[in-house]
Amino acid sequence: MSRTIIDVYALQTVPPSNLNRDDTGSPKTAVYGGVRRARVSSQAWKRAIRLAFVDLLDRSQLGERTKRVGESLAARIRALDPSMSEEAASTLAADTFVAGGLAKVDKKKGETKDVESGYLLFLSHRQLDNLAAAALEAARAGGTLDKARFKALVASEHSVDIAMFGRMVADMTDINVDAACQVSHAISVHAVDNEFDYFTAVDDRKADAAETGAGMIGTIEFNSSTLYRYATIDVDALYRTLGDAAATRAAVEAFLSAFTRSMPTGKQNTFAHRTLPDAVLVRLRDTQPINLVGAFETPIRETHAAGRIELAAEALAKHTVAVESAYGERPIGSWVTQVGERTAVLTDLGKAVTFSELVTGVGEQVTVALGQPA
Repeated sequence: MSRTIIDVYALQTVPPSNLNRDDTGSPKTAVYGGVRRARVSSQAWKRAIRLAFVDLLDRSQLGERTKRVGESLAARIRALDPSMSEEAASTLAADTFVAGGLAKVDKKKGETKDVESGYLLFLSHRQLDNLAAAALEAARAGGTLDKARFKALVASEHSVDIAMFGRMVADMTDINVDAACQVSHAISVHAVDNEFDYFTAVDDRKADAAETGAGMIGTIEFNSSTLYRYATIDVDALYRTLGDAAATRAAVEAFLSAFTRSMPTGKQNTFAHRTLPDAVLVRLRDTQPINLVGAFETPIRETHAAGRIELAAEALAKHTVAVESAYGERPIGSWVTQVGERTAVLTDLGKAVTFSELVTGVGEQVTVALGQPA
């Protein structure tokens, strides 16, 4: 069966930074190819992508992930019926989620106001709006929204972020949504050693020259790296969840922009680490996703003649050709956006375009793949 798979690859250099910390505050790392690499977790970058969606998509196309489901639904109920008191709206919202099976009453307190779910619950804004309207309708009829109706409302009109990243609800598995997108952990193409920045802060009110010494001292751990990033989108799965070709194309285009332009914000004020990728390569496939991280199993070592990004681009281009030749892979579309001469070797892999042209080109191919006129 033919498939439509979008593979997105990026090489991105970041300066001294601490994008994604572990439980001790250190930059996350991973051992790959026998050496320690800088690492930015999939979860951290997916969070950054979701935040970037806010500027790329309409609110109705997005969702909300929260434990505070009662508060969220109550606000919508009051928006529909301003005459309802805050307490009544909170009680109705709580009753709705309890009846739906996604929240429980605190029996010790004996109240349902501002009920919370036991875990982060991912619902689209449209689903929450529909729940609010249905809950009000049921209340005016003297009843409560039944579980079957509740499940039907939260199993339809999924948002782009739910369709992309999925939803898992242990207490109600039949409303789970399989993710159409996978995002790998970004790793450096070279070995890294974390460093420490020793800093001091001066107390502005210590004007007396006799009062020497800092008002505060501390250390921040950091590293700098050239990252290999990868993500893949199953266009068919995305279309099945969203149910509309135009919405699917819009979702793909938004993801490409968000993936490329987003950045985790860990210690951003300290390091001003926000950069754009040195190169972005997109391959449209009809077989399966292919992560090309094997290009960097041997860590890149810069020389006087060539830096990391140039050598990384060469390694990625060479490995791409080697893998696809060995397995008979023939991408049905390929686009490259790259900066300067150091990554020019990647233009042999696809059509060299500006980033806006890349996004539009992939979007047009998605439309064709879904059987729609371009």
